[in-house]
Amino acid sequence: MKTIKENQVKNQTDAVLWHLQNLGGLTSWQAIQEYGITRLSDKIHKLRKQGYDISSTYHKKTTRFGHKTSVAQYLLSI
Repeated sequence: MKTIKENQVKNQTDAVLWHLQNLGGLTSWQAIQEYGITRLSDKIHKLRKQGYDISSTYHKKTTRFGHKTSVAQYLLSI
């Protein structure tokens, strides 16, 4: 994993952009674990409004209770 340098990010939205540019896809769970971001979709919305082309892919998962769910992974299009 790459390390973010202090001057590379000013806020959580910058952290999301940095991750997408340097590490690829990002899910909500990864955002919580890595950056303490609990509202990833809001950060993605802000980046899209700024003109970034970010796609969403959905992956089917099974919860710990055996229920099926979809998890979004966000990817920056180049």
